[in-house]
Amino acid sequence: MIWTEKYRPSEFSDIRGQDNAIKRIEAFVKSGNLPHLLLAGPAGTGKTTTALVIAKKMYGESWKHNFLELNASDERGIDVVRSTIKDFARTKPLGNYPYKIIYLDECDSLTKEAQQALRRTMETFVEGARFLLSCNYSSKIIDPIQSRCAVFRFRPISFEQTKQIMDSVAKNEQIVIEESAMKDLHELCGGDVRKLTNLLQSCASETKTITSKTVYEVISAAEPKEINQILEMSVKGDFINSRKLLLDTMIKHGLSGLDIIRQIQKGVWSLEVSDSSKVDMIEKCGEIEFRMVEGSDEFIQLEALLASFSKVGKQ
Repeated sequence: MIWTEKYRPSEFSDIRGQDNAIKRIEAFVKSGNLPHLLLAGPAGTGKTTTALVIAKKMYGESWKHNFLELNASDERGIDVVRSTIKDFARTKPLGNYPYKIIYLDECDSLTKEAQQALRRTMETFVEGARFLLSCNYSSKIIDPIQSRCAVFRFRPISFEQTKQIMDSVAKNEQIVIEESAMKDLHELCGGDVRKLTNLLQSCASETKTITSKTVYEVISAAEPKEINQILEMSVKGDFINSRKLLLDTMIKHGLSGLDIIRQIQKGVWSLEVSDSSKVDMIEKCGEIEFRMVEGSDEFIQLEALLASFSKVGKQ
């Protein structure tokens, strides 16, 4: 079986795709003078893994006694800052260490009041505790907290790095991943290694040879060729058949309107139409998605989208 924890790195050198940030963080750890850190970036890019590696490198076997991990999305209120965090920060570290580490995951989910309390706590207990904060959107963190931290921005994992991870998993688990499937997995995961590993586990539970078809069956998404066929029909003016194929595809894969509108938006770029037509089609995709989010009927909006594509094709 493929488990995410099994492949979680234990060394800084094993963390993929964040070389510049990891080198600077590793230098802090080696010097023993760790500042407060703010790790910002998309999900599944190594923020929590980095925090765990920092704790293990600094404290060794006793890292669990000197490391507090909290998920701010579950406990978002000011009481958590005033009780749990303060109680842990004011106690002395176990062993001959100068300070403990408090890791606050998804801290952009903290309320503004809790963030205001946290800024003061970070200042008061700086001698006995260091704060590692992670978030998806650093803009949601108040400026006083950002100014107290060294900010590191994590980026989505590139295809080259993702391929190395998949090659390693394939070798350890004795499975075969086709090159086309690797590209599809990377595209679907968007640089999220956690999602990638879960998808690989789902695919490997069905077959030892993972193909593009396997990937799209597991993720319950339409294959790109199906989307392209729908788009080509609509652009050629065959609105009735493109509408029928769209409905069949949605029923076949159990897709919602929002699921398929994102695939359509990606498929537009592969059409053989002028750049100005592509711009018009992308603009229409954005408008239709907005209408869906606001509660409009999905299929009526998708029909309107295909109808507008037919007009673009005729022009």
